[in-house]
Amino acid sequence: SRALTRLLLLLLFAVVILKGASLVSQGQFPITQNVTVVEGATANMTCRVDYNDNTSLQWSNPAQQTLFFGDKKALRDHRIELVRASWQELTIRISDVSLSDEGQYTCSLFTMPVKTTKAFLTVLGVPGRPEITGFTKPAMEGDVITLTCTTTGSKPAANIRWFRNDKEVQGSTKVNATGKSFTVRSSLQFQVDRQDDGVAYTCSVEHVSLTNPYMTTEVLEVHYAPHLEITHSLIIPQEGQYLKLECVSIGNPIPEPVLWSKDGGELPDIERMIVEGRELTITTLNKTDNGTYRCEASNHLGTSSAEYILFVYDPNALGQHGPDHALIGGVVAVVVFITLCLIIVLGRYLARHKGTYLTHEAKGAEDAPDADTAIINAEGNHVHAEEKKEYFI
Repeated sequence: SRALTRLLLLLLFAVVILKGASLVSQGQFPITQNVTVVEGATANMTCRVDYNDNTSLQWSNPAQQTLFFGDKKALRDHRIELVRASWQELTIRISDVSLSDEGQYTCSLFTMPVKTTKAFLTVLGVPGRPEITGFTKPAMEGDVITLTCTTTGSKPAANIRWFRNDKEVQGSTKVNATGKSFTVRSSLQFQVDRQDDGVAYTCSVEHVSLTNPYMTTEVLEVHYAPHLEITHSLIIPQEGQYLKLECVSIGNPIPEPVLWSKDGGELPDIERMIVEGRELTITTLNKTDNGTYRCEASNHLGTSSAEYILFVYDPNALGQHGPDHALIGGVVAVVVFITLCLIIVLGRYLARHKGTYLTHEAKGAEDAPDADTAIINAEGNHVHAEEKKEYFI
């Protein structure tokens, strides 16, 4: 009985020992985490164990070179420093991280056998600030130009977007690998017109390493031939008034100088016809000022002109406010005439369709070929006429 009890105790003790060893073995497995940093930043690599019976920890780089064995530095790299070393933790710091530092790092626990855990260091390549090429200053209206935005050094490849002022436009993108980083180019091709003059084209580079996108902007300058128009200060010029004509020009470069003429020749009365820049002012209008006035201007892309036909009215013939009253009176007369016509037509229509009428069967007298037949038909249908009578009100 005592021997059996002793045997059971020994078995129980063995089970406890085995379970404890299993727990210790599980607690001695190293734990790491993957790390992601931006190129040029600092990466902390940490390896931990829940239980360690005075066994050393070690960090190795992707080339399997030992970086630290416990608190002992093994690789001569001034960028790699010890942060914390104990039986439960080994943390190292890698400063000024480069793309070449990316890879799988190994933490080893020197038990029997050695236990290892991997941690992947991901390094994000920051894209360079974008540059736009292809701008020709100035561009000529009708030219086809290609704008190219380029950014280098990104990892993963950056995304490029184009904007015409505030509206996004689509470009064509190409990605080329350069070592571990990428060069991204996006092109935008279009035909230039005068509406593009002064338009801002913006290239925006977006990347996971950037809080805000990198942007660069170029403003397009477009040269185009001039276009002229003449504006006038009076709707109905009258004798004794002064008239101002302005030659409004659109063109790049600005078309100048502006030349004024009358009826194909020079201005006849320079004392009353005063030219100031793009404006022509005629003081004290009279009948001799009637004619065709022309302004002309040019730039290196062409020449344009505009004309204005002046007719000076006699204020006595028009009467005070004559033109306005004549116009209003004419409109009123037309409206009254149309209204009366509508009333007459509507009245005749109502009068024609008001009252009673006989159906087709009751109108035999009207369709008879002669008077006798008409009398017979009328008498024959008289009995039923009252029944076939319809009313319309």
